[in-house]
Amino acid sequence: MATLNTSYHHHHPRTPTIHHTCNNNGLSHFNFNLKSSFMLFRKPSSFKLWNCSATTPIVQAASAARSVKEVFPPALDSFSDPPAIFDGIPKLYISYSCPYAQRVWITRNCKGLQDTIKLVPIDLKNRPTWYKEKVYPENKVPALEHNNEVKGESLDLIKYIDSNFEGPPLYPSDPDRIAFAEELFSFTGSFYKRVITSLKDNKIDGAGAAFDEIEVALSKFDDGPFFLGKFSLVDIAYVPFIERFQAFFSEVKNYDITGGRPKFAAWVEEMNKNEAYKQTKRDPKEHVESYTRRFLSPR
Repeated sequence: MATLNTSYHHHHPRTPTIHHTCNNNGLSHFNFNLKSSFMLFRKPSSFKLWNCSATTPIVQAASAARSVKEVFPPALDSFSDPPAIFDGIPKLYISYSCPYAQRVWITRNCKGLQDTIKLVPIDLKNRPTWYKEKVYPENKVPALEHNNEVKGESLDLIKYIDSNFEGPPLYPSDPDRIAFAEELFSFTGSFYKRVITSLKDNKIDGAGAAFDEIEVALSKFDDGPFFLGKFSLVDIAYVPFIERFQAFFSEVKNYDITGGRPKFAAWVEEMNKNEAYKQTKRDPKEHVESYTRRFLSPR
């Protein structure tokens, strides 16, 4: 289990130990140890906007994504030859179905790096042996090959790409929003666990409470519809999971996760306008089928 590196900006004392990857069969692998509750969803008494150039990051990111029309390569399996490794070209190893890999894929797109970071999809159900032997010994996705090193862990990678590659900035600069961003990163594990536990127990209450916390978090800053007001890595960290939860709860549970939660509904609407994210979305039917197999099939 790896520890989330919070040295990107400021260390936050409530940061937990998190391990977020996709392992066998594209399933999410999750370990979480929360040291204290997530209780600081309150409006700040004062704040300042974090620096954007001529436009906000969401506009820059959407523009960057639209400028590159990408053809997605087929997933590599046990019969596939490896790509050229450590040849100086950054590579992002993903699975198209993995929400953790989707975080990093979205970040790459938001930064306009489609021509800089090569996408290398892996078939997790029939993964090539060379991936573990030559690329990433952890044998999971996502993984980023850059500067003759391979790094993993989705939350680490989205921060790494934002700070080590060109493109619109996706992280705030003022202390209030930095602190809240780190708090929200810490909450991703607890949020996921609550919803998944609710599905396993076939109860809506636990998931509803988790979605209520999202609504409260989205209410902290009132200068935009996103978690930090302006679009940021925090929105990227949450959207792959909310994409899946929304599809499953709507189709199988007949439950609207944004119902009675106007901030949450507005956030989903805005995210669905983001071209960088839209390029990574899967057919909702795939999410429904995957979650149905995992949580509703007889054991």
